[in-house]
Amino acid sequence: MYQYPIQKSVLDQKISALGVADPEKMSIRETVRIANMLEQETGEKFVRLEMGVPGLKPPQIALDAEREAAEKGLCAIYPPVDGVPALKEAAARFAKCFINVDVPAKNCLATTGSMQACFAAFMVANRTDKKRGKTLFIDPGFPVNKAQLRVLGMQFETFDVYDYRGDKLEAKLESYLAKGDISTILYSSPNNPAWINFTELELKTIGTLATKYDVIVMEDLAYFGMDFRRDISKPGVAPFNPTVAKYTDNWIIMLSGSKSFSYAGQRIAVMMVSPAIFDRRYPDLKAYFGNDNFGHAMIFDALYTLSTGTTHTPQYGFAAMLNACCDGTYNFVEPIKEYARRANILKKSFFNNGFEAVYDKDGDEDIADGFYFTVTYPEMTSGELVKNLLQFGISAVGLNICGSCHHGIRVCVSQLGDEALANAEARIKAFNAYFKK
Repeated sequence: MYQYPIQKSVLDQKISALGVADPEKMSIRETVRIANMLEQETGEKFVRLEMGVPGLKPPQIALDAEREAAEKGLCAIYPPVDGVPALKEAAARFAKCFINVDVPAKNCLATTGSMQACFAAFMVANRTDKKRGKTLFIDPGFPVNKAQLRVLGMQFETFDVYDYRGDKLEAKLESYLAKGDISTILYSSPNNPAWINFTELELKTIGTLATKYDVIVMEDLAYFGMDFRRDISKPGVAPFNPTVAKYTDNWIIMLSGSKSFSYAGQRIAVMMVSPAIFDRRYPDLKAYFGNDNFGHAMIFDALYTLSTGTTHTPQYGFAAMLNACCDGTYNFVEPIKEYARRANILKKSFFNNGFEAVYDKDGDEDIADGFYFTVTYPEMTSGELVKNLLQFGISAVGLNICGSCHHGIRVCVSQLGDEALANAEARIKAFNAYFKK
């Protein structure tokens, strides 16, 4: 077995070879590449905490439905730009059963993952008013969404919500919205990377201010139902998944197949657009899309020009899962509780060896165990922690690239089976023994 720590000179050489000037600014993909290089150097498999990729098998019901669609010859046919009727109807049904939101099937649009949904939403929503074109990120958050805006040539504002939870959120949000240049707000809940979930008070604050300032809220539910403190798995029965849609009509909800349904490789999601937005006419859209209707611009300009529709057969797989959830024949929450089990084990390894949580509370509650959590180590910056963990065969990304003002790392448990969890504990112990004061 390889002896840790890896020599600092070896690590520095790999970082230099990749052209990375500062480990604190390493992207997720750069961290993966360096870990791969070190695996080759050492012959030892790294403990992978950096990539948020699902680690569970997809449900058989989805595979069967997609196979049936393929056998019907749909692989040879372009799909409707806005999605096949089966998925649109299933998505509308699912929204009512599990979010308690009424949304017409026509407003449920198939997208190539939530990433494409966000990109398309930026394209249209940030052009509804020529005086306003910025997105406000309630961070920490997924860094690639900011990259999308850079590609589009759009501006954004951001703040770390750590010190503005609860009743402190209103004044902070309003300080941005009152400037009059924000057109959209984006967040996820549960959140990547901190795994925070907005409370009802916070969602009400966001919704109320969105209405006041006529701002569109983009609610990315990439980890739908994964706040395991509350069981939302029973169709049509409270509790429902929390949503800003209870408090404003200005919403776009992204429902992804990737994490909650273990269907990431098929790149399938649904964008649900509030009727108040979908059917609204925004005169300033005409300059870009030749049509001032939001829904028309979204379908026939944004989604059409991005991919001419979403891959045909995965739509049937996703629709089958959503309908099975609504029928009560498939409980999508049960299999993904595995992530909470892994998080619970790994948190103990970190917290018993000198590490501390960074984002740790939702109101008065401890955050849930789930897909991600955050930790820091005394007197280490994010960059130092990322680099030092690499020396011990652990790869993770720093919180700063996620818009956090705090030092630490994001921990993702998705790739950790029991053997990897045991390896992680051994290496975390070795890390603490080496660095503790």
